[in-house]
Amino acid sequence: MVDDVLFRPLAFRHLTVKNRLFRSSISGRIDNYDGSGTPARIAWEDRFARGGVGAIISAHVPVHIRGRILPNYATIDRDERIPFWQKVVDRVHQSDCKFILQLSHSGHQQDVGGVENLGLPALSSTNQRDFFHGFPTKAMTIAEIKEVVAQFAAGARRAREAGCDGIELHGCNGYLFTQFLSSAINDRSDEYGGELENRARLLLDVVSAIRREVGADFHFQVKTNGIDYNDALEPWQGEGNTIDESIQVAQWLEKAGVDALHISTGSYFPHPRNPLGQFPVATIARSYDTMISSGSHTLRNYLAFRYLPGLSTAIWQRTVKDLEPEAAALSQARAIKENVAIPVLSTGGYQTASVIREAINDGSCDGVSMARTLMANPDLPKYFAAGEDRAPKPCSYCNKCLMNVVENPLGCYDENRFDGDRAAMMKELMSFYGESDFTQEPR
Repeated sequence: MVDDVLFRPLAFRHLTVKNRLFRSSISGRIDNYDGSGTPARIAWEDRFARGGVGAIISAHVPVHIRGRILPNYATIDRDERIPFWQKVVDRVHQSDCKFILQLSHSGHQQDVGGVENLGLPALSSTNQRDFFHGFPTKAMTIAEIKEVVAQFAAGARRAREAGCDGIELHGCNGYLFTQFLSSAINDRSDEYGGELENRARLLLDVVSAIRREVGADFHFQVKTNGIDYNDALEPWQGEGNTIDESIQVAQWLEKAGVDALHISTGSYFPHPRNPLGQFPVATIARSYDTMISSGSHTLRNYLAFRYLPGLSTAIWQRTVKDLEPEAAALSQARAIKENVAIPVLSTGGYQTASVIREAINDGSCDGVSMARTLMANPDLPKYFAAGEDRAPKPCSYCNKCLMNVVENPLGCYDENRFDGDRAAMMKELMSFYGESDFTQEPR
């Protein structure tokens, strides 16, 4: 294992991670409705830390309640949240694992905005509703932009005070930063719209504000798109940003003092390319009803999912039916890595040791992040360390995990992986709710 590139430390400017395997941003609705954290969150992060990843990147953590993607996710919007995140960090550190907190703002991509946001249009770069769900949207004023910049800086300060090993900006997959960056979404005519330099201004303003707040010696990475593919579902939509534009943004981020880049793809979420794999339309039809009242297109979508499953699947898979889920976006990470000097992480269905080794050894990336595949096998790094190329029961990329998250606990819903034993599957799904307080003794 000493000579295995998967287990060589990855040294960033201000942080060293023990291996090249990261748990990507993923979690479910396991916290309190008001944004306070729970023991279930601690148990969730602890399970992956004990599984052997070098670092955990938290699920999206809202810097303000107006920008939360879903309720029941712990926030970092006030100083009172700091002690909870300290407990999360302390538990993760017991397994010699680093904890990187992902700061987020939904913009108009708000799956369930929460009771505090009822009747309020989501903040964005544009007044146009998002094309898929039709969520009501308001173009941010300059004053509101400055407020959000300050909210991110304050969130970063709280993360450092909580003992986090670093932060990541959720700058991809259709959330607020994508809504400013993407040429297919941003229709502003002021200094935050138009040319790429203007569309990148919000992101770079936030980077500068965070650096002023936390200093130059705190690990700071940005997750961003390689290619938007904004027309994947509706070919009449604009394509969005190209890889060349993303390379330019990456170079600006490096110059602004970002320590690493985490490359994803797709200008909305979920997206046919992210998470790439099956389209479990029956699962969607059971959970999407929660969102019917949220947007102008949600009833249309629900009826299509429920009564036209074949058509819904064909539209979703139209541009990706011949792609393999694992490492599908690696070429985008490679293109960016070739044009920056800071480390680059790649995400996208990784669960095969030989695939990851090749990606690192050929210079396409410096490490990989995993989400679905670690939910299926939290001990995947231990399988790799034991010489296995894959876990005995690998992730099937069925994507039922994602399609349950609006209403149900996040976890693996592929009964085939449990040999058809539904009770065993439910036991695993509920396993994170077992702790009654924060006082569990160190292992």
